[in-house]
Amino acid sequence: MKQFQFTITDPVGLHARPAGLLVKEVKQYESKVTITKDGKSSDASKLMMLMSMGVKNGDIVTVEVSGADEDKAAAELEAFFKANL
Repeated sequence: MKQFQFTITDPVGLHARPAGLLVKEVKQYESKVTITKDGKSSDASKLMMLMSMGVKNGDIVTVEVSGADEDKAAAELEAFFKANL
């Protein structure tokens, strides 16, 4: 399992557009990706679950990647977060 933390910098947080892009990105990998904030976890491939977490600007999320391609997926998802969130 690979894991990293990220502080959300998007002014409106993890809203519909970036959440949709994240779901699309996550579905490219075999690995399971989970986002956790304040003890609440969500499968990152489920748009409504992500949006229901209420992630706002300045929130710190933990991203866990576990599976066959976890090394590649974790590195590419961390780059995705930096570019989009």
